[in-house]
Amino acid sequence: MDAQSRGRAEEIDPADQWVLNPRTGHYELRLDNSAGQAAASVTSPRTATSAQPPRQARRGAPAGAPAPAPTAPSPAVPAPRRGDGPPGGGRRGGRSRKVGGGGRKKALVITGGTLALLLVGGSVAAYLYYEHLNGNLNVTDVGDAGTSGGFKKDQAINILVIGTDKRSGEGNEGYGDAGSVGHADTTILFHVAKDRSNATALSIPRDLITNVPACPTKQPDGTTKNIPAERGVRFNTSLGQGGRDPGCTMRTVKELTGIQVDHFMMADFNAVKNLSTAVGGVPVCVEKAVDDKDSQLKLSPGEHRLEGEQALAFVRTRHAFGNESDLDRIKTQQQFLGSMMREMKSKQTLTSPKKFFSLAEAATKSLSVDTGIGSIDKLTDLAGELKDIDLKNITFTTLPVLDNPAEKVKATVVVNPAQAEPLLQMIRGDVSLTEVEQKEQAAKEAADADAKNKQDALLQGNRAPAKDVRVDIYNGGGPAGSASGTLTWLQNTKGVPKASNLGNAPAKVDTTQLEYAPNQADQARALADMMGLPASALRMGTADAAPRTPMKLTLGADFKGAGVSQTAPQKAPEGVQRVEADKAICAK
Repeated sequence: MDAQSRGRAEEIDPADQWVLNPRTGHYELRLDNSAGQAAASVTSPRTATSAQPPRQARRGAPAGAPAPAPTAPSPAVPAPRRGDGPPGGGRRGGRSRKVGGGGRKKALVITGGTLALLLVGGSVAAYLYYEHLNGNLNVTDVGDAGTSGGFKKDQAINILVIGTDKRSGEGNEGYGDAGSVGHADTTILFHVAKDRSNATALSIPRDLITNVPACPTKQPDGTTKNIPAERGVRFNTSLGQGGRDPGCTMRTVKELTGIQVDHFMMADFNAVKNLSTAVGGVPVCVEKAVDDKDSQLKLSPGEHRLEGEQALAFVRTRHAFGNESDLDRIKTQQQFLGSMMREMKSKQTLTSPKKFFSLAEAATKSLSVDTGIGSIDKLTDLAGELKDIDLKNITFTTLPVLDNPAEKVKATVVVNPAQAEPLLQMIRGDVSLTEVEQKEQAAKEAADADAKNKQDALLQGNRAPAKDVRVDIYNGGGPAGSASGTLTWLQNTKGVPKASNLGNAPAKVDTTQLEYAPNQADQARALADMMGLPASALRMGTADAAPRTPMKLTLGADFKGAGVSQTAPQKAPEGVQRVEADKAICAK
C-alpha cells in the first residue's frame, strides 16, 4: 500500500484501467469497466493532427463544468491484468467526469516518452522532465521575481531548483530540525541553452555568505508583504526565514550571479523518497564501506540500488564521503542526480507505462512551481523543449567558493571571484561547459550564422581615439554606484574625458547595452574594446547623430564592475568542479 490509495477496496486502481490498443499500439485509459466504453489514446499533443487531447480538470474546477471528449474514440479492448498499466493515482486523475448530460467520461492524457529529471528536497534538488497530473501541483505566485508568459523558444531558459529542508510528511519528523520552516538547503540553477543542445546545472552552497535583497511576497489573503534586505547572511536563509518565499531565493540568485531566473521548482524530503521508489531504485556506487549513524546510511563497498529512506539518507549524509563538508555532499548529490537521470531515460523506464505514470504521480505531488509553469500545458511545453538534450551535454558544477576569511572556525564560505566570474560569464553568454557534438554544433552555427556574422561585423572597422569618445552612462541593473564607478574608471584609466554619469536608467535590463548611431561606430568599437563588451551588446541605430551627441551605455544586471570584461570565455577556468550527467562515478 502507498500514499496513492493503493489497496483501498472502495476505489478502483487506475493501473487496471490502462490497456494496450492493438490497433494503435498506444496504452489507453478506460474509465469504467464497460466493454463499450471508449478509451483515449495516450499520445503527445504535438503529434495529434485532428483533435487536441482534453486537459485534465484542475483541482477546484467548478462542479459540472463540461469537459471535451475525444472526437475519434478508439475501440474498446479487453480488461488489463493488474500491473499491466500505469500505477494507481487514487481518485485524482483517474476519476471520470460527465460531459453535459451525455454521460461520456473525460480522459486523462499524459504525453509519453519524456525524461523525468528531479532534484530533491532537503539535500538533493530535482529537475523533472515529466508529464504529470495537473491537480497535484502546488503553484506559488512570485510576482516579478521570474519572467511572465512562460519561456521563449529562441531564448535560454533558467530554472531554479530548490530542495527545502522542511520536514513535512509522514516519516520525516526525525530528520534534524523538525521545526524548520524550510530553507534553501540545496539549490541548483539549471541553465538550458537557447538552441537546446546543452545545459549547465550550477549548485549554490547553502552556507555561502551573500546579500539577500528586499523581497515582496504574496500573502494568503492577497496582500503583499515586503521583507527587508539582509547583508552578509547565509544563502539558505533566502527561503523560509522571515516569511521569504521561493521568489526571494530567485531574486537572491539573480543578484549573486547576474542571471535572470525565469522559473522555480521546489521539493521537500518526500520527493527523493517517492521518485527513487517510483523509478525502481537509483544505482549508486561507493568506494568504501559506509556506516553513518546520523543519516542511518549503511552500505558495503560496491554498487547498490537505493530507493525510499535509503535514497534520502544517501543524499543527506555529510559524514560518509570526502571531508564531510557540505561541498562534498553537493558532489554526492550531483552523482545521485546524474544516476537518476540515466535511470529515468533508460528504456526500462520509458517503455514501462507503470513506471512512467508512477513517476508522473510522485513527481507532481512532490513539486511546487511558479505560475509561469504552473499548468500541465506549460509543463508539457517545457518537457518538449528539454527532453532531447543528450546527458553527455548536461554538466553539473558548483559555484566556486573559498573558506570565509572572517572566521577562525570555518563554517561558511564566500565566492571565489577568480573562478566564479569566468564561469558565470560562460552561463550568461550561453557557452556550454561540454564540447557539444560536432553535428549539433554545426546545426547551431548554421542556424545562427547570419545573425551572428551581422552582429560580429559591428566590431569590424576603425576605432576612434579615447579622447573623442562621447558617452552617457546609465545604471540599468548593475550594483549600486556602477555608473559613477564606470565614469571615474573611463576618465582616469582609459582617457575618456567626454563621458557623463546620468544615474539610473528609466528601466532595468538584464544585459549591458551600448546604443549608438551609424556615424558613431568608430566610437562604439573603441568603447567596446575598453570595456570588454561582446558584439551582442552593441545596438546600432538607423540614423546618424548630430555632432557632439553622446552614445548611450546602459549597465545591465550582468555588469560586475568597471574593467571586468563582459565577453564570455569559451573554456571553464582551471580547477572548477564539474561532472557530466552521463558519467557514473563512485562516491569516496
